[in-house]
Amino acid sequence: MINEAGILMDKAARASASARLLLDAGDLDGAVNRAYFAMFDAAKAALIQDAGELAEGLGKTHSGLIAAFGQQLVKAGKLPIALGRQLNPAEELRLVADYRADVIRRDDAGDMVSQAGDFVLAIQSVFFHP
Repeated sequence: MINEAGILMDKAARASASARLLLDAGDLDGAVNRAYFAMFDAAKAALIQDAGELAEGLGKTHSGLIAAFGQQLVKAGKLPIALGRQLNPAEELRLVADYRADVIRRDDAGDMVSQAGDFVLAIQSVFFHP
């Protein structure tokens, strides 16, 4: 049987590594995109690992999954508040990178790539390597 949460964590780790490579290559938009999806996939994996499965319809929208992550894992005390506060700004910066004609600053991209790496490691340590 395929472990969906484990597959998502593998994807999150690969996306985080890709974000670092893209940042180093100067592709700031790509780095921000990959960093966000590293965090998104890790958050989804944590929700699945915690509950055994996602509730019907959860994960169909980014905002829905982010809200569920905050409610079910952060407000429930299973993860630090600081970790929960990273997803919304990450999504906003990803929307700028993917859909707007604005320029992503290198330091903003670098901060997000670093946060994504820390986010993925935190999820792994709490839900996958206790």
